Amino acid sequence: MLAQKPPRTPFTHRAHDVIFNRVHGGNLVYNTCWEDPRLDREMMNLQADSRVVMITSAGCNALDYLLEGPAEIHAVDMNPRQNALLQLKLAMIQRGQFEDLFRLFGYGEHPEFRRLLSEVKDQLHPYALRYWSSKHYYFQKSALNPSFYYRGTAGQMAWIALQTFLRSPRVRDYVEALLHAPDLHAQQALYEHVKPALWNGLVSWLVRQPMAMTMLGVPRAQIRLIEAQFPGGLKGYIQSKLSQVLTEVPFQDNYFWRVYLTGHYTRDCCPNYLREEHQSALVAGAGRLATHSTTVANFLRENPGPYSHYVLLDHQDWLAAHKPQALAEEWQLILENSRPGTRILMRSASPVIDFIPPFARERLQMTHTQPLADYLHLQDRVGTYGCTLLADVIA
Repeated sequence: MLAQKPPRTPFTHRAHDVIFNRVHGGNLVYNTCWEDPRLDREMMNLQADSRVVMITSAGCNALDYLLEGPAEIHAVDMNPRQNALLQLKLAMIQRGQFEDLFRLFGYGEHPEFRRLLSEVKDQLHPYALRYWSSKHYYFQKSALNPSFYYRGTAGQMAWIALQTFLRSPRVRDYVEALLHAPDLHAQQALYEHVKPALWNGLVSWLVRQPMAMTMLGVPRAQIRLIEAQFPGGLKGYIQSKLSQVLTEVPFQDNYFWRVYLTGHYTRDCCPNYLREEHQSALVAGAGRLATHSTTVANFLRENPGPYSHYVLLDHQDWLAAHKPQALAEEWQLILENSRPGTRILMRSASPVIDFIPPFARERLQMTHTQPLADYLHLQDRVGTYGCTLLADVIA
């Protein structure tokens, strides 16, 4: 009897994976973090002896955690461009000229970026210096692209989506009113008024496009999770999450969405690393933050622990779907480089994280931690994840 061949992956799925890998392998993807550090800090409870391993992303949250005064933070990312961004932020903070820092990363542009880069070049890794020398135009304001926050693949997609949404005068008026909404009641009334225009045919088509999801950093594995587990599939998921952000969470301090709606932060609505009162603490703690352009597994092999905290974002969604052996290996290394009580924080596009290997789940205790994660998940100002997992390692 002939053995059955495994089913072939559809061409469109293979093409999406190829495009996703090329986008992530050759570009800056995230120009700002889209995980809420206010909630993270409450869940992690960092102490003076904490040793943190985290995914870099855009580096905003690594700087935010630094304000808690942990012993060390290791920002790990396979994409060296993400680490180059964190290094540039840290170098500009250490330069000590707050107005330049805020213009660069608060307003997303600076006409003298090349001069600034020359002044901090000795504080950058060689790769980071080469990268920003070649991408100096990212901070040049123009009619076609007014802000750094519309650069990188996620930023470019945000710009395309914004122009698509703003084709409607009703939506343009809504965005302006939302930015000044005084409370949740006002937000809810505004959303009900604009919802038909917000979800017109063009927008509904756009959010279903694989390329759009790729540019936002969403791999096919996460799309499959959403399609399989969320009512209404991808469109229903996006509508539900957007409704939560716009009607259930106060928008006044939601700098995550503000920066993509306007292209800039304000002095009162921005990440903590862009607040002037935090600059001295960030400068004092800069030596405790290091970047590593590698995988979490390779970092742990080369820099054995024990570590007290892991912030894994959602990268295990992709590992679970594409590299289950690598997922198991990563968990083995995490557990080997943990101590009793080490805290693990991760997120997923799925409403439930069910892909943690059994040997790892046996070493995790969530009885006392998960209720806090579930409670805070509903207060998330970003609102794009399906769930948050918070666990402690047991002996």
